Amino acid sequence: MFIFLSILWFFRTSKHILFWIYLWQLKEYHIGRFLDHFETHKGKKLIFNLLLAVKIILAAIFLFNGKILPYSLYILFLLYFAEFIFLLKAIFANAVKTPKTTFKTLFLMAASIGVTILFLLFIALRVKDIILASTLLLVFDILTPIIVSLVVLLLQPFFVFLRNRVLAKAKKKIQGFKKLTVIGITGSYGKTSTKEFLTAIISKKFKTISTKNHQNSEIGIAKLILSNEFDKFISETRAPEHIENVLGARPSTKINFSAPVFVVEMGSYNKGGIKLLCEMVNPKIAVVTGVNEQHLALFGSLENLLSAEGGGELAVSLPENGLLVLNGDNKYCLDLYKKANYLVEERKKIYSLNKDKINSDIWTEDIIVTEDYVSFLTVDKSGELANFKVNILGRHNIQNLLAAILVAKEMGMSFEKITEACNNIHQEQTGITLKKGQRNINIIDSSYSSNPDGVLADLDYLSVFKGKKIIVMPCLIELGEKSKEIHKKIGEKIGKICDICIMTTKDKFDDVKTGAVESGMKEKNIVLYENSKDIHTMLMLFCREGDAVLLEGRVPANLIKMLI
Repeated sequence: MFIFLSILWFFRTSKHILFWIYLWQLKEYHIGRFLDHFETHKGKKLIFNLLLAVKIILAAIFLFNGKILPYSLYILFLLYFAEFIFLLKAIFANAVKTPKTTFKTLFLMAASIGVTILFLLFIALRVKDIILASTLLLVFDILTPIIVSLVVLLLQPFFVFLRNRVLAKAKKKIQGFKKLTVIGITGSYGKTSTKEFLTAIISKKFKTISTKNHQNSEIGIAKLILSNEFDKFISETRAPEHIENVLGARPSTKINFSAPVFVVEMGSYNKGGIKLLCEMVNPKIAVVTGVNEQHLALFGSLENLLSAEGGGELAVSLPENGLLVLNGDNKYCLDLYKKANYLVEERKKIYSLNKDKINSDIWTEDIIVTEDYVSFLTVDKSGELANFKVNILGRHNIQNLLAAILVAKEMGMSFEKITEACNNIHQEQTGITLKKGQRNINIIDSSYSSNPDGVLADLDYLSVFKGKKIIVMPCLIELGEKSKEIHKKIGEKIGKICDICIMTTKDKFDDVKTGAVESGMKEKNIVLYENSKDIHTMLMLFCREGDAVLLEGRVPANLIKMLI
């Protein structure tokens, strides 16, 4: 019996090892993000659940009550057999959560499963008593999350050493390209869209490469620098003029150069993280898209957040003739403008949607937001203006586009060329797309990630639609002590715009509900559904042609497929 029990135990343990490594990878091996997961409802269920409670009780029985041990052993066997059946079912349903295959995850899996095999061999060879052996298996089972986490943390110095070697190699390589212009983009939100817009625009005049998708970590950027793609990009470029001479020109002088441009999206969850990236790539132009409380729980304080994602470290890394571009509609960016006294005024530029708020270098007028596009008039300080009509969604993306337009202007592109380049911008570059779903329902897909400003901005876009409006979203995470206040504010906005609100996680459901009800939404119209099928059923019962459904944040993975 013990042999069969061991086999079932091994399969069960291997599956859980894969899950815990998956979770560590999902949280980017960041201890703060990993621990913060257990503040959520789903995270708490990993620790406090009926199955784990039964196993702890069985372990206690095994240890302290010898009289009923035979019955307990059979219960344990049936328990592991049931887990094995559920594992087979999950495999056939392709529902087993496994980490993405990388050198690191393969190494961690090998180490963790190696520890498991050694433990099993030790029991088989040295423990003769079946009750004691079963007890040890059960204890290992209960402690699997801690054991895997210890493997991850103990091996972390090794991976940090390897990472630092890669970073040093990338730094040395990029320093060899003296005429390369690096543009760094950071912020709590809007980084990826701004990067995509800027790349689309300036690539019409300059040879340009940018980080891919949401590739904004130090190792992701370093790997791109060391890739054949980057080598090919450099080899195809001829740059006779040094960019430092250009950026050092008088502000009124049109920038005119042919140096290659590297647009780098920069993200971090720690103070000092952006500084590390800047030391590697040496940006000459910096863009800060906006700052809010997103990831405040990870940074530990607003001061730390402002230093990293808030743009402080990026701004201070610039050379004297560098260029700092800031969002004038964001109070933290305006504070950074005042603190960046190491740059002369003409090396600091501000963009804003409304000139009345701040003395901007570039701003917009006559904004029109429709279901399919945005249009607006752009004006700069010299009085030059241009009309834009771009296939992007939402007023907030005008702000991201304005940052790109300002940088392109500073790099010598005319409004005419920029307007022409904007014809190549498409919805997929913005993180929010509009699709037609079942029954011709409008499906607004903003499901990659969420932050407080992004949710409010997407709700503004949802208000453009004429039919019934529904939002489907989980609670936001990693907001720290501001979480309750932010979720109530989101609820207030939902109550003003939406007919139905479907929350997919329990954590801040009550806070969102309180805000929505205070804004006039009926209590019965804000509901909690965690299952994709339940959400789909409700939407199909409620929605008709022309209605709009906003999928905000990390909604259940297969829901989009079910709706389109």
